[in-house]
Amino acid sequence: MEHKYNQLNLERYSNSLAKLLCDRYFAIAPTVNGQQLIGFTPVKQVNLFMIKELLLRWNQEMANLKSPFFDFENEEVKEALIQFMNVLSRKILIKRPHFEPLLAKAITDTFRWVLEPVGAFEEKFLQNQESLTVAKLQSNLKYISINKELVQDFLDHLSEGPLHYAAVRNDFGAYLATRRSEWTSVDHILEEFNRLAPIQKANLFDQQPAPAVPLPPTITQPAPAAFTPPAPPRPAVSAEPLHKTLTSENSLNNKFKAETATLNDKLSHKPAPTLLENQMGRKIESLKDSISINQRFGFINELFNGENLQYYNAIKVLDEFKDAESAKNYVLHDLSSRYDWSKKEEHVNKLLRLIERKFA
Repeated sequence: MEHKYNQLNLERYSNSLAKLLCDRYFAIAPTVNGQQLIGFTPVKQVNLFMIKELLLRWNQEMANLKSPFFDFENEEVKEALIQFMNVLSRKILIKRPHFEPLLAKAITDTFRWVLEPVGAFEEKFLQNQESLTVAKLQSNLKYISINKELVQDFLDHLSEGPLHYAAVRNDFGAYLATRRSEWTSVDHILEEFNRLAPIQKANLFDQQPAPAVPLPPTITQPAPAAFTPPAPPRPAVSAEPLHKTLTSENSLNNKFKAETATLNDKLSHKPAPTLLENQMGRKIESLKDSISINQRFGFINELFNGENLQYYNAIKVLDEFKDAESAKNYVLHDLSSRYDWSKKEEHVNKLLRLIERKFA
C-alpha cells in the first residue's frame, strides 16, 4: 500500500501549486475568510486538511492561555472560554504569508493520504491526542473525503475503551493490506491535481528533481487609473436570433462557416433550468463579489487562458454596464471573438447566467 515517492519533488510541486493559486486569489483579495477556505480549491480534501490544521493550531493557541496563576478549571472560566472559542472560530481571517504555507502543506498531505496512508493516518488521527478512544478517532472523520468509508469501517471494528497508539497504527496497516484494491489510486489523485497544474506520475516517483509548475508572472491588483477602458460595446442584440443579426465582419458564424455551430447558436438553445439553478437565480449586486473561488479559477483557466489580469479587467467592465443586453452583447461579440470561446459554451453560459442575475 505504501508507495516510495520522491518527497522533495512532491513538496516542490505543492509549493509551486500553492503559489500559483495564491497569485490568482490574492491579486484581487487581501485575505481568506472561513467561508472562502471551505471551497478554496476544487480538491475537497485539500480544503478539509487546511481546516484540520487550523483546528490543531487553534488548540495549541488555547493551551497557551493556561497559566499557573489562574484557575482554568473554574466552571465560569470554562464557560467563558467556550463562548470565546465559538466567537473566534467564526472570525477566521488569513493573509497570504500565513495562508500559502498552510495550503502547500494541505496539498502535500492530500498526496500522502493516498501514497502513504498509514503514516498520514498516524499524523491526522493519532498524534496530539492525550488519550485514544474510538469516539475521538471518529471525530476526525469530518476532515476526510478521500477513502472516508474505508476509514469509517476500520474504526467501527475497534474495541471500546482506551486504545494503544502503536496497536491502532499497526492494525490500520494490516486492515489496508486486505483492502488494497479499494484504496484510491495514485492515478485518480493525479487526475484531480492535473486540472489545476500539470504533474507527471514519473516525476512523482523519479529520484531526479521535477520541473517546477509553470507560473504566470506575479500580478498585482491594477490601480483604477491604470485601467484602459475597452471600446464602447456594440448596440444590444435585437429580438431576432443572434446568429441572424450578427454582421459578416464580427460574427462567430462567419469565422467558422458551416463546419461547426457558432457560440451564439449553441447558447440560443439552453436546456431548461434545473431546480438548483432556480434556487441560485436570486439577484446579485456585482459580478466581482458574487463569483465563487472555484468559478473564478474556472473562468480564468477556461475563458481567459490562465491570465488573471485579463479576467479582472473583463469582469470590471461587465459590472459597469447599465443593462443585461449590453453586457451580454459584450460577452457574445467582443470577448468571445477576442478569446475564441467557440468551444467554451459551458463556462460562457455560467457567465451569462450571472449577468442575468445581476440585472434581474
